[in-house]
Amino acid sequence: MNVFAFAARALRREFRHGELRTLAAALVLAVAALTAVTTLGQRVERAIVASAAELIGGDLGVAARRAIAPEFADRAAQLGLATNRSAEFPSVVFAGGKSQLAQVFATDPHYPLRGTLTVRDAAGADRTAGAPPAGSVYADRLVLAALGIGVGDTLELAGRPLRVDGEIVRQPDGGQMFSLAPRLIAAIADAESGGLLAVGSRARHKLMVAGTPDALEQFQSFAKPKLADGAQLVTVGEAQQNLRTAFERGEAFLRLAALLSALLSGIAVALAAQRYARRKIDEVALLRALGLGKRDVLATLSLTLLFLGLPACLIGAGVGLALQESVLRYAGDLLPGAPPPLSLLPALAAIAIGLAVLAGFALPPLARLRDVPPVRVFQRAVALRPRRFDVLYLVPPLVAFGLIATQSGSARIASALGGSLVGVAAITLAAGFALIFLMRRLGQRLPGALRFGLANLARRRTLSLIQATALALSFTSLLVLAIVGPGLLAAWRADLPPETPNHFLLNLQSDQRDDVTRRLAEAGARNLNLLPLAVGKLVAINGQPPRAEDYEDRRAAGWINGEMRLSWSDTLPESNKLREGKWFDGTATTPQASVERVWVDMFHLKIGDTMTMRVGEREIVATISNVREADWTSFRVNFFVLLDPATAASLPHSHIASFWLPSERATAMQALSRQYTNLSLIDIDAILDRVRDIIDQVTRAVTAVLGFSLVAGLLVLIAALNVSAEERRFETALLRTLGAGRGQLAATVLGEFALLGLVAGLIAAGGAIAAGISLGRGVFRIAWTPDAAPFALGVALAIALVTLAGWLGTRAIARTSPLLVLRKE
Repeated sequence: MNVFAFAARALRREFRHGELRTLAAALVLAVAALTAVTTLGQRVERAIVASAAELIGGDLGVAARRAIAPEFADRAAQLGLATNRSAEFPSVVFAGGKSQLAQVFATDPHYPLRGTLTVRDAAGADRTAGAPPAGSVYADRLVLAALGIGVGDTLELAGRPLRVDGEIVRQPDGGQMFSLAPRLIAAIADAESGGLLAVGSRARHKLMVAGTPDALEQFQSFAKPKLADGAQLVTVGEAQQNLRTAFERGEAFLRLAALLSALLSGIAVALAAQRYARRKIDEVALLRALGLGKRDVLATLSLTLLFLGLPACLIGAGVGLALQESVLRYAGDLLPGAPPPLSLLPALAAIAIGLAVLAGFALPPLARLRDVPPVRVFQRAVALRPRRFDVLYLVPPLVAFGLIATQSGSARIASALGGSLVGVAAITLAAGFALIFLMRRLGQRLPGALRFGLANLARRRTLSLIQATALALSFTSLLVLAIVGPGLLAAWRADLPPETPNHFLLNLQSDQRDDVTRRLAEAGARNLNLLPLAVGKLVAINGQPPRAEDYEDRRAAGWINGEMRLSWSDTLPESNKLREGKWFDGTATTPQASVERVWVDMFHLKIGDTMTMRVGEREIVATISNVREADWTSFRVNFFVLLDPATAASLPHSHIASFWLPSERATAMQALSRQYTNLSLIDIDAILDRVRDIIDQVTRAVTAVLGFSLVAGLLVLIAALNVSAEERRFETALLRTLGAGRGQLAATVLGEFALLGLVAGLIAAGGAIAAGISLGRGVFRIAWTPDAAPFALGVALAIALVTLAGWLGTRAIARTSPLLVLRKE
């Protein structure tokens, strides 16, 4: 027999009669949801990253403590990339007998590659500018205030007079959190001619590039192996800590939405495959009786599914692409700029995943059909012989975990979500067996509708357990999408309250501390966070000098070759949480250190390790006694290393502070800067605005993705409730034949589905809460507290949806003549 031709004929016949429509619809939905979510998520992510490239002044870069080798610029030119060369260093500028330490940013004429530089002219008008020409500079307002000059005046840098052509309003890659002083933008030609970039200078050199994604990828592949000691790639993902956290969270939210959509659709495919396999039992028995072998049976069924699945996946991909395009078209402000070009790779990946889901979830029930005995043709009471164990039973969970692993992009998301779903499935199965046991023990004592509902669930034990588990998993995913996701987004937004610190103050001396603190309070400053600051160098870890090549994290080179900033405190800083060990109690007889989690991971440290640091002429060997996790999104003063006060109190140090100040009180800071010329006041309102913009963009994007995923999940839920439709149709016809009225049938169905919805809803609520807490703490690092009211509403909606769907389905069945139904059986 030609199995290909037979499978094609079987598909045409069964699809025309509706045998495979449910499976095809579920598969179309699966691929459409996955395509739409992943394509939309990818385009939104690319748009946000493209917009955020202004945080580093380009798409990609190379940074080092020495001049960048010419081969990098030559390779960028060969790839058609635009380039910008710059250097950044501290230097003192002079004007009218006054001086001010400034962080000089010297650049070539091609700055900026991404974003816009905004300066204010002498008339107070803002304008977009390029790099300053030779002989001129742009200066931060704090530099101008400290020197007592304005736009149009002249200052002196490295002995050269330079005209101030504008006051810096917004700089694309400005706002470094711990720059030593306010900024000054100059021409790199002036810096070179003034000897500021000579060998041995403290300048940090940078070559930024911008261009097409393919060219950038080639440049990155070229640059990585050629980075010298202390050099590193500069990417958006490696921007300063608080901004990097924002991007990581946004990407994780999008991946979570896509993953849950895929899992929801996989559940629908599994249920549809179960129903299809049960319908095929009699046909397979007939084919076996006519001499068809087990292999031919399995080959025919597999080909039928392939002929069905491939077109369904293609249709689903087309629908998904159209849906995500509609979302972008009708939500024009979703992206920070023009939508990036459409890529078909997510659609192709979704098709491959759809076929894998089809094979993984449909193969086990179909493979069981090979064991259908031919004698069933003559005696329908003969059932499949149950196997105690079949390796195919492992395929669906393996496919599910494969989806989680490949789509999550994060081991933490995979473990948090996978663990919650496994727990939900296990608890649902246990609850199902408990209900069946309850029916056997207390069945006659229960109210009528509840007794009939329990009896129906017990009579179809296997189907009921499958259905309950699928519903619980579906509702868990829906609650994570509808309640946990928005809750985490709201908590993320709350991380930046209105009075988040927007100023940093550096170089504050001990004898100035009391007066400056008083004047800040008089000016209306709030949330003042003041800590000592000492500058040192990391000399050794566990007695051995650290080498950059020994650590995977490229950022390690900067700390090994550059300076490290230290502080100390009697108590744990407000924006930190103790993760391991105990805080300093003053009883230690040797120097102690508290290390932030980023450094612990970067340098592979643990409690009990030693770190040798040189501060001035003093060398300190400190034992790590605890590990902290700092909230880098708080914009408070944070340090990677804190020493115990007894060890550090005698170190040469200044103080650093962060505080919030209303924008209208900026004049008070200018007066303070004029009185204490050594102070460096840094206004980071621009950084806060950027972080808030990122949160807004990601929130809108994730909301759209979650909204589509929610619709997809609801459609999957409807498909899942049809799993026992055939059995219920026969039972309803039999009960009507025995004289049961529609009211009795409705009460039975309402009791069954209400109980099913209650069990699934309660377990799903618990699973979603567990997933939310795990995701909040382990993935997003957001303190999320679940609110009982939304989850109670979710449970009520689960009961209502399941009951309504069951009642509507039974109502249609009840209208069918019992005679027609029984004849078919």
